[in-house]
Amino acid sequence: MTEFQKRLIEVADLNDATKNLIDEAHASVMESLTSHMLKINEELNLTAIKDTEGVILKHLVDSSAIVPLIPNGARVVDIGCGGGFPTLPLSALRGDVSVLAVDSVTKKVEYVKKTAELFSLTGVSVSNRRAEELGKDASYRETFDIACARAVGKLNLLCELCLPLCKVGGAFIAMKSKTTKEELKEAENAISLLGGKCEKVINYTLTNGTESLDRTIVIIRKQTRTPEKYPRNNSQISKKPL
Repeated sequence: MTEFQKRLIEVADLNDATKNLIDEAHASVMESLTSHMLKINEELNLTAIKDTEGVILKHLVDSSAIVPLIPNGARVVDIGCGGGFPTLPLSALRGDVSVLAVDSVTKKVEYVKKTAELFSLTGVSVSNRRAEELGKDASYRETFDIACARAVGKLNLLCELCLPLCKVGGAFIAMKSKTTKEELKEAENAISLLGGKCEKVINYTLTNGTESLDRTIVIIRKQTRTPEKYPRNNSQISKKPL
């Protein structure tokens, strides 16, 4: 086992949210993903985090925290996938799930697609469309078990992008750096209008022994179908949030 792999497993096991999630085989894939990302990053500027410790804690371990919340065999959509987090680590850890990585930035979805192919992460597919467009498309609307978004934006805006994609009984999982009570209160109307109910708020801290990160996961369960008028177009969502 390489030093990178040992360190990744060590950091994951330091945290209750990710303990025992990453084994040697997983760590080997994640090391390859990291080496590839840092090489491509010199051209594409996928991430500002370039040091090994930062990638391990802030990308790999952080993304892994969602893994225990994903049902077996789930169909997942990752809204605003960026450089592939959590899509790529999730796929590396959970070969039973399929993940559609969505981002409006072409270079990012092309990177995720090529990287998944390179490392045989066969459950990954990509879309270069906007989330609100997918939410209006019958091929995607209310077809996913889980919609997730990691550090993308305010919760009330994310709900309108993500809840229309969740099937009834499914859930939107928002991965945020830290969610305040005010932000949750602000999102109550959107959650209700879109057919959801806040099921659980998980506040936790991730650490590598020297640095700590405050994190919040908000689980919003889809209880009823989303009204057809949602999601609205991007300008309406931005100018007049629910």
